[in-house]
Amino acid sequence: MPYPDRVADAVLLAGPLYHLTSRADRLTALREAARVLRPGGVLVAAAISRFASLYDGLARGMLARPAFQAIVERDLAEGQHRDDERRPGWFTTAFFHHPDELRAEVVDTGFTDVRLVAVEGPGWVADDLAAWLDDGSRRATLLRFLAAVESEPSTMGASPHLLAVSRAPR
Repeated sequence: MPYPDRVADAVLLAGPLYHLTSRADRLTALREAARVLRPGGVLVAAAISRFASLYDGLARGMLARPAFQAIVERDLAEGQHRDDERRPGWFTTAFFHHPDELRAEVVDTGFTDVRLVAVEGPGWVADDLAAWLDDGSRRATLLRFLAAVESEPSTMGASPHLLAVSRAPR
C-alpha cells in the first residue's frame, strides 16, 4: 500500500484473503496491513468459509450438477475454488478458508488475540429472516442468540463468511 508505516487506526481487508489463492500472498497482504497499522490498531479481515460452496450449492440446487460437485470436492479438500469454465453465476477463482487456517494466517503475521466471527451465523438458514428482522421483539431475540454463537468455534464453519478481528501489537 502506498502509505507510510504505522499511520492507520484500522485496516479492513474485504477481499484480498479470498482472492489471493496462495498462502504466501495472503500472508503478504496481512503483513502489509500490520505495517500500516499503528500499535493497537484494529484489523478486520474477511474470508469465505471452506464450506460456503456446499451451502450455496444446496441452497441454489446446484449440488446435483457433476461439474459443481467437482468444485465443491476441491473446495472441501484444499480450499482452492476453481470454475475453470467461468460459468455465468458461478463464483470466480478464490481461496476458501477453514476457520483454523484463517486464525493461523493472522497469528503467523504477528497479530495476537485474534477473534473469529461468523458473519451470517445460523441466521442465514431462516426462511423468513426478513420477518425476524422487521419485528423488533423477534429481532432482539434473534440478535441475542446470534451473538451467543457468533464466535463459537464448533459452529464457525457453518457461516459462509468469516471475519478475523485483531489488534496490531503494541
